[in-house]
Amino acid sequence: MPELRWNPLLNTWTMVAANRQKRPDMPKDWCPFCPSPDNDKVPSDYDVLLYPNDFPVLSRNPAAVGERETPLYSSTEAYGQCDVVLYSPKHTARLFELSIPHIEKLVKLWKSRHTELAQDNQIKYIFPFENRGKEVGVTMPHPHGQIYSYSFIPLKIETELRNCENYFQNENKNLFQVMNETEISDGRRMVVENDSFVAYIPHFTDYPFGVFVVAKDNLQTFEDFNDKHINDLAVMLKQLNGGFDAIYDKLFPYMMCIHQAPVNTFEWSDCEDYYRFHIEFYPPLRGENSIKHMASSESGGWAAANTVLVEDAAKILRAKIQGLRF
Repeated sequence: MPELRWNPLLNTWTMVAANRQKRPDMPKDWCPFCPSPDNDKVPSDYDVLLYPNDFPVLSRNPAAVGERETPLYSSTEAYGQCDVVLYSPKHTARLFELSIPHIEKLVKLWKSRHTELAQDNQIKYIFPFENRGKEVGVTMPHPHGQIYSYSFIPLKIETELRNCENYFQNENKNLFQVMNETEISDGRRMVVENDSFVAYIPHFTDYPFGVFVVAKDNLQTFEDFNDKHINDLAVMLKQLNGGFDAIYDKLFPYMMCIHQAPVNTFEWSDCEDYYRFHIEFYPPLRGENSIKHMASSESGGWAAANTVLVEDAAKILRAKIQGLRF
C-alpha cells in the first residue's frame, strides 16, 4: 500500500508505492487515452481531459498506516491526489502541432484544477508536470502530463523558497525578477520572450537545454493568471516545444516541471514578495543520441555538472524557434 516514510537525513518525506510496479507497458495495438468504441475510459471526443491516475501514489482516501517502527523511523498516510492530463485525443500529436486556442484550454485546465485542489486544506503543494520521451521512462506515448498534489512541500521547492526568502531579506529584491533582468540584459542565454513570460537557459542550469520560463508579473500560481497570461503561456509552450523538436529533428525528451507557490501553508503565506511562478525544463540529451545521466555526483552529492556551454545551447534553440512557421 502507498505510504509516506520520513527521511531524517533530508528532513522530508519519501513516497513509497509498491502498487506502481503493476503499471503495464503500452500495448502495441491499444491506448487507454485514445477515444474508440471499445474504450469506456475516455469520452468519444475531447480536446483536453482530466483523467484519474490508474496507479496513484497519493490518494484522498489513503490506506491506514501501521504504528511507528522506531522513535527514528515513522510513516504516515500517502494523502494527496494524482491526476493525468490528456493534451489531445490524437495519439501521436505533439504540443507544437496543436492550435493556440487548444493549448489555452490546457492552461485553463491547469488553472481550474489548481483552484479545485487548493480547497482541500490537507494539500500543501500542487505540482503539474510532464514526462516526455522514452529517455525519461515514458511508457505511454499519448501526449499527456500529470498533476501531483502533496500533503507536504517537496524538498526542492522548499529549498527554492528558502533561498528566495533569504535573498529578499538581504537584498530587498525578488530573486526571479533579478534573474529576468540579468538574462534579458545579457542576452546570450535568452531563448524567447513575450509580454508575460521570458524563457532563457539560466547561467547555472545543470541541463544543456534546461530552459526556465519565468513570469514577468508577480504571479504565484495559476490562479493569478488572466486571459493575457493564459494566451502568452500557450504561445510560449508551442514555440519551445517546436524548437526542442527541431534541434535534432525528432521528438525531444524532457521533464517539464511547473513550480508554483504552496497552498494552505502559513509559513509561506508571504512568499508573493520573493517567489514567482516559473517552469523548469530538464531535457536529458547532451547530444543527438547521448543521454546525460544523473549519476553519482549529481544524484549522490547533488553536485550538478553540465557538459555543454549553455550560451551555445541557447543560441541553437533560439535559432530553431526563430525558424519555425506556425
